Amino acid sequence: MFERPRNGERAVLVRLGLGAQVDPEDLQEFRQLAVSAGALPVATLTGRRERPDSRYFLGSGKAEELRSIAQAHEADIILVDHALSPSQERNLEKLTERRVLDRNGLILDIFAQRARSFEGKLEVELAQLKHIGSRLVRGWTHLERQKGGIGLRGPGETQLETDRRIIAQRVRVLTRRLAKIQQQRETGRQTRAEIPVPSLALVGYTNAGKSTLFRALTGADAYVADQLFATLDPTVRRITLPGGTAVVAADTVGFIRELPHELVAAFQSTLTEARAATLLLHVVDASNPRRDEQIAQVNGVLEEIGASEIPHILLYNKIDRLQSAPRIDRDAAHRATAVWISAEKRLGLELLARAVAERLARFARRARIRVPAGAGALRSRLYAAQVVRAEVCADDGSIELAVELPDVELLQLARTAGVQILEVQGADTPCAPGLAYLQSTAVSSATKQR
Repeated sequence: MFERPRNGERAVLVRLGLGAQVDPEDLQEFRQLAVSAGALPVATLTGRRERPDSRYFLGSGKAEELRSIAQAHEADIILVDHALSPSQERNLEKLTERRVLDRNGLILDIFAQRARSFEGKLEVELAQLKHIGSRLVRGWTHLERQKGGIGLRGPGETQLETDRRIIAQRVRVLTRRLAKIQQQRETGRQTRAEIPVPSLALVGYTNAGKSTLFRALTGADAYVADQLFATLDPTVRRITLPGGTAVVAADTVGFIRELPHELVAAFQSTLTEARAATLLLHVVDASNPRRDEQIAQVNGVLEEIGASEIPHILLYNKIDRLQSAPRIDRDAAHRATAVWISAEKRLGLELLARAVAERLARFARRARIRVPAGAGALRSRLYAAQVVRAEVCADDGSIELAVELPDVELLQLARTAGVQILEVQGADTPCAPGLAYLQSTAVSSATKQR
């Protein structure tokens, strides 16, 4: 077998149009992926087929052309913008005598470079091992112990079987570690849930400007770069909206077309921030001519991870490139559905803050609750979240608090031992399914007072 280079790769990019011509925008995005991985594209091969070839994916003629191009440009690696089967990948490597990497492997390599947290590194390693587990080749047959002859007979285990066993063992170890980390993360999330602070999650197509917007909103020193998947590990910061409402904002990894399913399954640390959010801020590159297609791609991933039902606001970013003015788009119910901004030029950020405050106000409901005298920790958390509007101390030492909380948080309080819901305002407005439970709790509490 040939030596596989580790750095400084000169890459040939391959993209086929299956049933149609190659879209130049798809090819440009794949070039950005290659550059983000550290490759130097030196040539591009395109073509059209009705269906993939079972042996080379490209067809024998295109495969020979690929071999000639790789030799002429002294390429180190061949990057294919499709998901290859293990046999197709091995056949292309044997024919071209170059390292071949498909789209999934390329994205995994970028994620491996960008992971910074311990959990993120474990998730990347687990996804990589599952990806290469079916791509092991007989590169170490000289070390096999399955030989005949006096003194050469071993237990009969080939090096390929040994490699597979080692990978399987490592996968089990990583799975156990990640399960433990996720359990710790869930415990921390349950603790944070006791502090009723609405959460925002920035989602969107990769390189749409999420990290730039996150930095503009929070002042956090988030990493910003004009490259795909610049942000991998989630970053969370607290901000205060107009009117004094405190929220938690999270910057998440960008999505992309044909995002490998193993990555969607692996990166729970980032995607959980989107699933657990009160409101999603869907950042869109307004200057991209394919923005509608990218919106559909993001919505597809959100549906895959179970976050499609979470309310969201579309943020059309980079309006400075369109020479457009900031504005808020509203639906028939006068609800803010989209905001046109420029995070880099800081245009329209006040409109964004206003729209978010309006949408969160629709989740919030004013209520009067009674907490026992010994619930000082709960009272402190409510004050820390800036949701207390008034306080009255009763003769028995209990405390009545006027609060403004989302329905979900009121439900959690209603189920907390010792807490009584005395009154819930806004019963005639749309609410969560559990409001009837809140109203009955408030009525029963008022009856007990009489």
